[in-house]
Amino acid sequence: MGDRTPETVPEGVDVSRPSVARVYDYYLGGSANWAVDREFGDRVLRKFPLLRDVAIANRMFLNRLVRYLSKQGIRQFLDVGAGVPTAGNTHQIADEMAVASGRTPDTHVVYVDYEPIAVAHAEIVLDQEGNTDRHGVIKADLREPDDLWARAMATGLLDPDEPIALLLIAVLHVHQPGADGVTDIGPESVARLRELLPAGSYLAMSHITDEGVPPEVGENLVELKRMYDTSSSSNGIWRAHRDVEAMLGDFEMVAPGWCWLPQWRPEESGPNAHSISFATPNHAVGWAGVGRKSR
Repeated sequence: MGDRTPETVPEGVDVSRPSVARVYDYYLGGSANWAVDREFGDRVLRKFPLLRDVAIANRMFLNRLVRYLSKQGIRQFLDVGAGVPTAGNTHQIADEMAVASGRTPDTHVVYVDYEPIAVAHAEIVLDQEGNTDRHGVIKADLREPDDLWARAMATGLLDPDEPIALLLIAVLHVHQPGADGVTDIGPESVARLRELLPAGSYLAMSHITDEGVPPEVGENLVELKRMYDTSSSSNGIWRAHRDVEAMLGDFEMVAPGWCWLPQWRPEESGPNAHSISFATPNHAVGWAGVGRKSR
């Protein structure tokens, strides 16, 4: 989006420090980032060049995930922490699947982000390339799940009585401080959203973990966390596998269960998916899984 002077920065947008969401957008080649984000992103990539591939691997997981869920009959998606819906995002994949199957596109998608710049960009993208009768974006905070849910339902785009796919892709490894400013309430928020989802819904997650990664990658993750904690607007939190898995609660696991990002249903990759490979699956550092609410 290019540099801007402080006078033209939209209200509510902090460009004094890099933002995790905007840096992620930069890694994906998006435009919702500022000089401070790109400079920080470049510093990170010099120390951990694999991170851009990790970001892309998360996007490819989203690609396969939406294709799979569309085949299961899911027509509603709530994509939390989505950032800007750049190329290959949820509504585009779902509509491509509909067209490929000879069906008129009918999937409804609500994107959620708490960053004003991400929401503003998403609104522009959806006005130009989406269908505002089926696609929308709201500004809401994962730490306030009831408010998030209410805002999403208030759009009129989602039916709370029909199955919804809740997507939490590369979101929860960003620290979600509660009222005390310290305690991470991410798992608590996810638990509440699980309660709100109707039967037949899905919850999909990906999360950076430092468990089971190659030693040299583990060292890079220590440095990566230090850089984010000291320089960005949000802290990182790398959870153990069991702590990530616990956030699916009693939802029924979808095969192949929990696995590294590249291992989740590679056969579902779409024709426009970006090809990316790692020396070993655990170099992707992303632990991913999908569960279904049976009742």
